[in-house]
Amino acid sequence: MPAIRPALPAAAILVCLLQACATSAPTEPAAPAAEPPAQAPSQPQPVPELKLNLPQQAKCVCEEVQAPRDYTFLEKGFDALVAREYIEAVQYFQRYNRLEDTPESDWETGIAIAYISMLAQSPFHDPEVARKSYRRLKKKYGDNLELHEMTLMMRDSLETFVGMERKIEELQADNATLKAELKKREEAIRRLRELTLGQKGAPQ
Repeated sequence: MPAIRPALPAAAILVCLLQACATSAPTEPAAPAAEPPAQAPSQPQPVPELKLNLPQQAKCVCEEVQAPRDYTFLEKGFDALVAREYIEAVQYFQRYNRLEDTPESDWETGIAIAYISMLAQSPFHDPEVARKSYRRLKKKYGDNLELHEMTLMMRDSLETFVGMERKIEELQADNATLKAELKKREEAIRRLRELTLGQKGAPQ
């Protein structure tokens, strides 16, 4: 009678089965990890405008700053004019115009010299020149000219003078017309008288 082998423990049997499965089943390569789907490039989001609650400032109107005019020779001319030193006054006005060389100084000098030409006691007295000079300067006058106050007073005096001269010319013209008419009437009366006397002296 053959000898009976003792039974293998259950744990040993389980280990044998696992080894057999490991050697018989072919090993498959592990599947690569799935890549995440490609995403479309994101467009930049608009940045909201930053608004500051600041007080609005008025627009700056920048103007060219002009150097102040030097009235020294102009005022010396006025002083000489008051003292009736007319030649010195004209010289001062001309120096002022050469120094400044602006439309204002040209106008102020022209008015001053025309004013001196208007004065009867001036050695430059010439009413016709004064009238023509003032009319020429009057056409060149503009509201944008900044003039000395004495120049404006001279301008007003010249305006009055020119108006008076115009009135005098009109009166002189009327006077000349009246004289001519009076002469004609006197001549007509003389002829009428001679005719009347001649008729009386004629023989009957």
